[in-house]
Amino acid sequence: MSSPSNTIRVLLADDHRIITDGLKGLLAHVPDIECVGTAENGAEAMQALEHLAVDVVLMDIDMPVLDGLAATERIKARWPAVKVVILSMHDEAAMVQRVMELGADGYLVKNCGRDELLLAIRDVHAGRKHFSSALLESLLSQRQEVAGQSGMLKDLSERELEVLAALAEGLTNKEIGDRLFISPRTVDTHRTNLMKKLDTHNVAGLVRIAIKAGLVR
Repeated sequence: MSSPSNTIRVLLADDHRIITDGLKGLLAHVPDIECVGTAENGAEAMQALEHLAVDVVLMDIDMPVLDGLAATERIKARWPAVKVVILSMHDEAAMVQRVMELGADGYLVKNCGRDELLLAIRDVHAGRKHFSSALLESLLSQRQEVAGQSGMLKDLSERELEVLAALAEGLTNKEIGDRLFISPRTVDTHRTNLMKKLDTHNVAGLVRIAIKAGLVR
């Protein structure tokens, strides 16, 4: 439910009392923002939304019962007008990507400053997305790296791609040979060629390239 007034009504969802108390204190003297409730997990956050008019949920990720990712997905499906800002210790690009896919409106790391927190709340309430600049830089860097790795794979033959994927799965030369109906010696030749083409000196390097390029997960 959305608030009929100009005040932005915020729900805090975090399983650490010291965090919610700190956030409540931080928001207490902001004239256009009001903390209307707290929740210790995603399930409690959803229960609160049944009874409270909420504009923005500040959502932790690591919580018991129902974590922030699952709660975000359910909240956006059931109350699409409610904005969700993830406030987490996680700063990995993969986590930011996942949160974007789930429909979150913003993402902040818990070491962000007061001004950025308030800006994020106001931004998402106004219909804009707010992902901290450091997180977006990390995500862009990861995407560029993946694109670069994918580009490297364009020079590989179909058989080389099959061998690379099998190596990334941890298969031995004999197991790869059995799967592809080629001899272990031929597998070894393909592996040597892969190392030359991909400019790496061991199987671990091949595995990293295969994972980054999305060949295996």
